[in-house]
Amino acid sequence: MAKRLAAAEKEVLVEVVRFTQKNGLRGCDGGWKDFLARNDRKFGASLSDPRKRTRDVLLAFLQTFSKDFQKYFGKLVKRHKERSAVQQYMTDFPDEVSPEQKLVQLTAEHPEYRKHYCFPSYQEGWKVLRIGEVSSLMSSSAMLAIDCEMVLCNDGTEAVVRVCVVDDKLKAKLDILVNPLKTITDYRTHITGVSKKDLEGVTSSLVDVQKSLKRMLSKGNILIGHSLHRDLCALKIDYSQVIDTAYIFKYANLPTTASPSLNSLCKATLGYSVREGEPHNFLKDAEAAMNLVLAKLNNGFNDPIEIAASSSVTESDVAKLLAHRIPVYLPCQELCKIFSGNPNIDDKIDSRIRGEFYSTCISFNDLDEVEKAFEELDGQKTKDSGGRLQKHVLLKRDNGDVVSFYVRKMVYDSWSKQLEVPKKRPEPAEDPEPKKEHVEGVQQKKKRSNFVRDTEDPEPKKDHAEGVQQKKRSKKTHK
Repeated sequence: MAKRLAAAEKEVLVEVVRFTQKNGLRGCDGGWKDFLARNDRKFGASLSDPRKRTRDVLLAFLQTFSKDFQKYFGKLVKRHKERSAVQQYMTDFPDEVSPEQKLVQLTAEHPEYRKHYCFPSYQEGWKVLRIGEVSSLMSSSAMLAIDCEMVLCNDGTEAVVRVCVVDDKLKAKLDILVNPLKTITDYRTHITGVSKKDLEGVTSSLVDVQKSLKRMLSKGNILIGHSLHRDLCALKIDYSQVIDTAYIFKYANLPTTASPSLNSLCKATLGYSVREGEPHNFLKDAEAAMNLVLAKLNNGFNDPIEIAASSSVTESDVAKLLAHRIPVYLPCQELCKIFSGNPNIDDKIDSRIRGEFYSTCISFNDLDEVEKAFEELDGQKTKDSGGRLQKHVLLKRDNGDVVSFYVRKMVYDSWSKQLEVPKKRPEPAEDPEPKKEHVEGVQQKKKRSNFVRDTEDPEPKKDHAEGVQQKKRSKKTHK
């Protein structure tokens, strides 16, 4: 592995150094900037961009790490070579590349891919799976879709409790309960469908699931999922033969970095919802991810698609606020203290988990109380991915920590949808439409300025005119 690292090209070493920066890794001389400050007397850490450093400097820094880390860096180098070989093969032999592999490449080209699929697989318990020979890989079309359910443990981490895998015929290839082997604080039964009783006597561990998936993916089979990086992170599996259904479609009304929910994407492309008022079903989610890929292969969907905002708000939802992107370690009941009125949180019904964050609904007595609570909430106004007004809130906990999350209403008037929020330092827009008097004043001001520009000899000001006349009189006296 050390030889592989030593033989790597500069651009590959740059990627490895950036990986150490992102994950805060330190060798015997410290991190990247510490290394530069200690070993470069001329520039020090002031020139810290890895691209502007020589290959020898990059390699010298990476060699300050332990043998185990250098072994892992060698795997990163190999992964980069495989990716480059795939790109070259697709360029040289485009007709031999299967449509499924083109979707794998489309996923890898997404601007968010490097951010979300750069896993800390150097940590204990992670498995890095090989993809096999590139030539045989490019014609492969075997696909598997996966969905996992996670619970919250007492150490603040999430752990897998259920895993489902289906093939392209929607046949279940794996459906297994997993024992996290540590204390669980929240089973999230309303989402996972798993209770404490269900895990009694379960002996399958995460390691067992990893072995099963390694066998299924041993021939370079493609793994599919919606926001798949969350499942892979929970499973502690680093694998690059993936299709992320959130990345393979273009969206007409979403930012490049945003992705729709699985439910919204299915509505827009397949014409049906994964669930309509039904409990969460992880088998259906795996099937839906597979159906999205099959629809993409069969129908193209090359033009941007419109993701409809949710309009089906029930009568009970009207009297609620939605809080989202809440860190999983923050108990939802702590949210109540920042709202006016009589807020209530039913975490057994309303919580929704997405990786390191969750969302929940805060209930009030009526719509007026909701409006007042949102208006009085201290937070910076911004917009969510659907263009809806929300507030970025900072909550100071009793231990001094500050936690940030977002809050928005479930129902909006038309004016709030049209509210323009600047990209930087958004300020509250109290009067989005200018008053009539203001508009007329601006128009008159423009007319006056145009008149001055178009007139060669504009009327001088009074003080200026008197000065000119006095100057003329003084000239006559002198004569």
